[in-house]
Amino acid sequence: MRLLARKLQSKQYTVLAPIFTGHATGDPADILRDGSPQQWWQDTRDAIAFLRERGYQQIAIFGLSLGGLFATRALLEDPQLVGGGTIASPVIFRGQTRVPTAFIEMARATYRAEHIVGAEQDHKVAWLQAHLTAQLTAIQAFADTTATHLRDIHQPVFIAQGDADQMIDPRSGQWLAAAYPADQIDYHNYAGAGHVLTVNSAHHALEADILAFLHPIFEKQ
Repeated sequence: MRLLARKLQSKQYTVLAPIFTGHATGDPADILRDGSPQQWWQDTRDAIAFLRERGYQQIAIFGLSLGGLFATRALLEDPQLVGGGTIASPVIFRGQTRVPTAFIEMARATYRAEHIVGAEQDHKVAWLQAHLTAQLTAIQAFADTTATHLRDIHQPVFIAQGDADQMIDPRSGQWLAAAYPADQIDYHNYAGAGHVLTVNSAHHALEADILAFLHPIFEKQ
């Protein structure tokens, strides 16, 4: 998210990009051990409170992938937010997903980078595999609960999706867009772009589109 944050910052927006509990620790097991939808929802609320405590009142919220679930829940639960949206996020959780496979691949790559190989790596990966399904089930339940209340979100909503997404079903953005009134959403499909739109071939277009989305919202405040 840093690349997008720096672009927004260059246009005079203040940006906070919190790290969800269990992430960026160097051990993928921490995501399963310390993280949960309930904890990440608390992380989201804490980030919003952090900004408000410092005097920021006009706040928009965006999330990439998993983060988009919590950005959407924040728009639902906090009508003072002026808008926001999702970037390659399976808020409507159906279709194909490579998340379980990709998580294990990422974990093995992380362990290799830390020179954890052989039996030690296999032991760690086995622990991940034993605990991953329960967390993914909890995430899906959180997403499903959020999706059933999308009609109660009234702020402007930005939706970005790559049509070559290899992680979640590339129709996810379309499904989400269809759940809102047409005049409420700003939907963008990026041809040939994969899952991590903030850094791949679509990132310049994404940055421009988010800036174009934000400008009229903040001008109204």
